[in-house]
Amino acid sequence: MDFIKGDNRDQITLLPDSIDEYVSDDNPVRVIDAYIDQLDFETLGFSKHQPNDTGRPMYDPKDLLKLYLYGYMNRIRSSRRLEQETKRNLEVIWLLRKISPDHKTIARFRCDNASALKNVFRDFMKLCMKLELYGKELVAIDGSKFKAVNANDRNFSKKKLHYRMSRIDVRIEDYLRELEEVDSVENATVNEKTSTEIIQIITKLAERKELYQSYADEMDETGTTQISLTDPDSRTMMVNGKLDVCYNVQTAVDGKNKMIVEFEAINDPADQNHLTYMAKVAADAMETDRLDVTADAGYNSATDLANCVAHGITPHVADADYDLCILTDEPQQSEINTQYNGKCVYIPERNIAICPMGQVLYPGTYNKRHATAIFWNSAACTKCKCKCSTAKTGKRFEIAMTQKDFTKLYNDENLHVKQVRVKCSREILCQRKTMVEHPFGTIKRNMNAGYCLTKGLKNVNGEFSLLFLAYNLKRAINILGTKKLLESIAT
Repeated sequence: MDFIKGDNRDQITLLPDSIDEYVSDDNPVRVIDAYIDQLDFETLGFSKHQPNDTGRPMYDPKDLLKLYLYGYMNRIRSSRRLEQETKRNLEVIWLLRKISPDHKTIARFRCDNASALKNVFRDFMKLCMKLELYGKELVAIDGSKFKAVNANDRNFSKKKLHYRMSRIDVRIEDYLRELEEVDSVENATVNEKTSTEIIQIITKLAERKELYQSYADEMDETGTTQISLTDPDSRTMMVNGKLDVCYNVQTAVDGKNKMIVEFEAINDPADQNHLTYMAKVAADAMETDRLDVTADAGYNSATDLANCVAHGITPHVADADYDLCILTDEPQQSEINTQYNGKCVYIPERNIAICPMGQVLYPGTYNKRHATAIFWNSAACTKCKCKCSTAKTGKRFEIAMTQKDFTKLYNDENLHVKQVRVKCSREILCQRKTMVEHPFGTIKRNMNAGYCLTKGLKNVNGEFSLLFLAYNLKRAINILGTKKLLESIAT
């Protein structure tokens, strides 16, 4: 008995196979085709959503979005590799009906429609909400670092610039001494540099120092702490014990099916002070007024927790167990709790702080060394039991702020303070890792997307719109199946 053999490549058939026969009825590529075909690209904000009246015909943006979505679902993100797939991959040939866009056209589409891609992500989320794939009760928030298109050598801090300029000064001094020695000797040996060569080296070093100084001056003018040359928006961050140039991608994940609710790529290395924003946009996206939010200790900020409570969001953050005072519209009848286990809350729109006992702390001085604004109230603090800000103990309430943003102007009129107790649920906190680490693990390992391909915050957010859309689509297919999802799209 012989082995199974394929058809003869030279055999001519009377009725060739249809391309549609190569794609099974339950193939996920049919979901991509059906979903994108029913989208209104004009409403979503895509550029060139209508064909040109004159000139060379252009590619339909729907076809380009189908190609990208298929690529991100199958570990293919490079525009050059996507171009190759249009010529050899039967699923892509079926999806695009044999067209093969150039890699420049493919790449240009992703950069030109960054905002529209975020709208597509939100549109698919609304479809999943109709299918009850979101629980709308508990959301886990966390951030993860993704490597940017910028090498460490192309990123500078003030400390790094000063170190390099001092090294240049030392090298220039060495070359000047060498130049004096060469000039004093009439016949230099073959291996020694000539005076002309040394002068050229010194000139190049001086030019490099001048360039570094211009970077330092630019940071002083803009108030930034870092400057990146390849991708200006990227920043150095700590990743697994190492420094690398990255973006910090904040995500909000629903607890029911580990599907992503909202995301935002930022260049702030710390997660602190981003809880309220992510929780609010997640609640707005799911159209709910009440929401439980869980996060790790990196989000433990009294101001952030107070803002969450004020907006009807219940935070469950690790190591968060204390009293807070928040502003309300109506005066409160109950007195402030005499148990002063709490933290101060900063009110940025009024530029004041509220201590756990309800006392107002006013802007005092600016600490240049730690880049923080210091708040206190000497008259109130001497009589207060809280003792969170006293001259004797040296305690002061400080908030991170640039000197450019620091001001002594404030508004303390019509203050109505309410004390609330923030206490995290251990049961909810234990669910955090199983919820929010699931998407990050799948995206970085299974989808091979632990790094960015685009530059700039706008384009990076557009790239992650495709990435998280592909993740949510794969989750929906795994949960509901291709047939049910196709039926939902058709209706």
